[in-house]
Amino acid sequence: MGIVAGLDSAPDFTRIVVCDTDTGAVLRQGFAPHPVDGDRPADVDPQAWLLSLGEAAGGGLLEGVQAIGVSAQQNAVVPLDSQGGTVRPAMVGGDKRAQVAAADLIDALGGREAWAQAVGCVPQAAQPVTKLRWLAKNEPDAALRTAMLMQAHDWLVWQLLGRPVRRTTDRGGASGTGYWSAATGNYRSDLVELALGHQAMLPEVIGPSDPAGTTPEGLLISSGTGETMAAAFGLGIGLGDAVVSLGASGSVMAVHREALVDNTGMITSLADATGMHLPVVTTLNAVRTLRGTAELLGLPDLESLSELAMKSTPGAHGLVMLPYLEGERTPNLPHTAGSIAGLRRESMKAEHLARAAFEGMLCGLADALDVLRGRGVEVRRVFLLGAAAELTAVQAAAPMLFGAQVVVPQPADYAAIGAARQAAWALGVSQGTLDPRTPPAWQGASAQMLEPGDDLAVGQAVRQQFVSVREQTHPGAFRP
Repeated sequence: MGIVAGLDSAPDFTRIVVCDTDTGAVLRQGFAPHPVDGDRPADVDPQAWLLSLGEAAGGGLLEGVQAIGVSAQQNAVVPLDSQGGTVRPAMVGGDKRAQVAAADLIDALGGREAWAQAVGCVPQAAQPVTKLRWLAKNEPDAALRTAMLMQAHDWLVWQLLGRPVRRTTDRGGASGTGYWSAATGNYRSDLVELALGHQAMLPEVIGPSDPAGTTPEGLLISSGTGETMAAAFGLGIGLGDAVVSLGASGSVMAVHREALVDNTGMITSLADATGMHLPVVTTLNAVRTLRGTAELLGLPDLESLSELAMKSTPGAHGLVMLPYLEGERTPNLPHTAGSIAGLRRESMKAEHLARAAFEGMLCGLADALDVLRGRGVEVRRVFLLGAAAELTAVQAAAPMLFGAQVVVPQPADYAAIGAARQAAWALGVSQGTLDPRTPPAWQGASAQMLEPGDDLAVGQAVRQQFVSVREQTHPGAFRP
């Protein structure tokens, strides 16, 4: 029996889990916040990630560990000079400064369809390629000094290995940059030049079970990956599985055998951490819909909103909420607003509005699921993530609206667990005990299973009610 570690460097903290190599059981763990000022700054000195890592690993946490996998926040880009020093702080998160740069890039290549064909996604403000465009326009001296580009997990792996000449990344991380294509498996260096103004060195993309290297002490470091891919790997999702993530905004992703090119830009074609693909569809309005409704009704929290919604019935007495409070990406309605339809005297009760908010949010996510289903992605069960997944009203409505079994995993550090599973895979391959094409079969996440059962027909009727209102209000906007 051996032990491996998974390190997740999230936007706010570092989490480390130490796992049994054979079963995946978590044996011990460490945690430390990132030492940064303010609430999620847009620029972060990457040394803060190393300081947090060191603190999280304190107390002999990594004693006896044979391999480490690294998961890290996506969309962080670290511009380096020719000596490997940081040109400026890393640009992280959903950077609103880069919104104009995203529009510039879309136009520069000839539109959304051109980008979808090139790299499987349309530039958004958060993506590294867009941040490079912002850098070139707003900090031209820093852009000119930028000779190498890395993402957060690339940079951390490189640091753990002692900054070797060879720099690596994985398919999952590369697929989110906006200058690597999951369909072809190649960089588009011309897009780096389009954004930054000149070429830059890029990390070598290695396979899912390939090691990035070994430290002088003999510790194997696996390829690493982005948080989304690591969490999917930690959950153990495979073909036929989709993941619906309930944050302020929502996302739907599923494992698929091939990259999907979507000319509308609704699908972002990512790669996963196993050699498969992970198409993602995003909605701008998920839990923010619930929070807004709770505030409107004077309720203190989402649990109270859920209790109130359960006093209504499916369909909310004909009340339909189109939850496009921040505009919407799916369907592509960036400048619209939310709306409520079906107001009648009998439906004008607080519990019906509460129910309509839950159903509107979930129907919007069901639309995103339909985008993937419409492209041949099989969805037999749906993993539901996020704190709102625990709400009774969500669990009551989700199976019948999604038309599939819904799995609500117990809260756990799935990104860190996924990173540890990757480390175990690379270690097993290096020792000749695992196949490079087959990851270790760890115990799956403990979870609650919810079936649509007899409510499936009711859910279809509620969906149809939502679709009818959406089509009347925004005819032709949604083309799955």
